[in-house]
Amino acid sequence: MSDPEAESKALTGFWIYLMTDCVLFASLFATFAVLRNNTYGGPGGDELFSLPFVLTETLILLTSSFTCGLGMLSARMGSKKQVLFWFALTFLLGVAFLGLELSEFHRLAAEGNNWRRSGFLSAFFTLVSTHGLHITAGLLWMAVMMYKTARRGLTTGNVRKLTMLSLFWHFLDVVWIFIFSIVYLIGAL
Repeated sequence: MSDPEAESKALTGFWIYLMTDCVLFASLFATFAVLRNNTYGGPGGDELFSLPFVLTETLILLTSSFTCGLGMLSARMGSKKQVLFWFALTFLLGVAFLGLELSEFHRLAAEGNNWRRSGFLSAFFTLVSTHGLHITAGLLWMAVMMYKTARRGLTTGNVRKLTMLSLFWHFLDVVWIFIFSIVYLIGAL
């Protein structure tokens, strides 16, 4: 099998993986839609969510998508130093986003609003934490790829893996836009 063939198959396989993640998140969104009004007398999204806080999270994650894109442009231009810079910045923004998400979970739980309180909170924590776990996986992958790129340079294999990482990261940003719109914006109304 030639190198372009292997690259094509790897990329096709990765797109199939992303589609299975779409199905996973679609299922979680459907569950949230069904349970969003099942508060059992507890607080709803309008009482729990701070839109300025979530908007800050959103802007951080969208900025990380932009820096990831700049990292890929640098990879296509063959600039290892710029690739490492942009992916390091993307990594830091991802860590900041995750830290804010965890602080929101901590605040909610400290106020007695954990996943066991209602169907709404159970669906909320499941959906948002699944996204957070994906962000964590993306950060681990990013750390590995920065290490590999620093050691081996921008080999064909590394650029292919960076491309797949970039697709994954942008996918997570799209999922977050849906979370922001459906969970937080509609929930705050």
